[in-house]
Amino acid sequence: MAQVAPEDFNRAGNMEDLLGLLGRAGIENGWAKREPSMYAVPKQKFKPAHWTYDVAHAALDAAGRFVNTELAERRNLILNNPVDGNHYPTVTTLVTAYQMVKAGEIARSHRHTSNALRLVLQSKPGMYTIVDGKKIPMVENDVLLTPNWSWHAHSNETNASAYWLDFLDVPLTHLLGPMFFEHHEDMIEKSDIIDAASPCRFPFEETVARLNAAPEKSPGVREIQLGDPAMRTIALHVLRLGRGASFRVEASTLSCVYAVMQGTGEAKFDDATFAWKRGDVVAAPSGCGYTFTAREPTYLLRVSDEPLMKFLDWLRPIPATA
Repeated sequence: MAQVAPEDFNRAGNMEDLLGLLGRAGIENGWAKREPSMYAVPKQKFKPAHWTYDVAHAALDAAGRFVNTELAERRNLILNNPVDGNHYPTVTTLVTAYQMVKAGEIARSHRHTSNALRLVLQSKPGMYTIVDGKKIPMVENDVLLTPNWSWHAHSNETNASAYWLDFLDVPLTHLLGPMFFEHHEDMIEKSDIIDAASPCRFPFEETVARLNAAPEKSPGVREIQLGDPAMRTIALHVLRLGRGASFRVEASTLSCVYAVMQGTGEAKFDDATFAWKRGDVVAAPSGCGYTFTAREPTYLLRVSDEPLMKFLDWLRPIPATA
């Protein structure tokens, strides 16, 4: 950066001189920016997107032939939002990935400052995630939490590969900067304790029972929250839709990722319609309005940054004319 003295500005004879001096001083003028820093409404960065479990399952199986747990910290597939220049986030604050651990494999223990959670898609009895020294069963359609800085590993003690979806607030952590990561001193944290009642586990059968007792929020639609909230930056909701039932979400500052726990249907955005089925993922970024409609009885997991937006008083609707 060039040295600029106060008297250099005193000698500026025109706007061109002034702008040249500002550039040399490492200062950007705020009155003629190439792009404004404030908008009447939020600028939409990401777009709606859809990923299928069929494709991810096949891709993970292929990766299993070439990628072992020594080569990769985790054998996973990142669902990066398909906008130019993006290689990681699924929506602004969240990233989603499909993961697979083969029969007899161990995904080694580590911890990080980002919060994480999982939705189990395929598993057999004997598949565990190990969180802070306790083995938590990974049962299909269970939701499992890994709060920030908790040691966690995955141990497949079965004869079949297990598959699940990961959700993390890594994009938010990267943006704010406090990303810490450590490997455990042992390859895997030793544990003989099986904790099926862990507060980090939301069994699907209990979720179904709670939904049965919940009132309808609209015809054929029931919704519950997992945790209150599940994590400081992440909220989890499960919706049950009867055959033909729909729900509408108006555009807001909320960023959401939906995972299909059971059922089939479609998600309709202004410029895109996605047909989804079990195991699929739909990204619903902030600024998007959309409608989900079920073709058959359906369960949807919605992962969002609602606690963060509420804490910052940034959760608000975005006008349709935006």
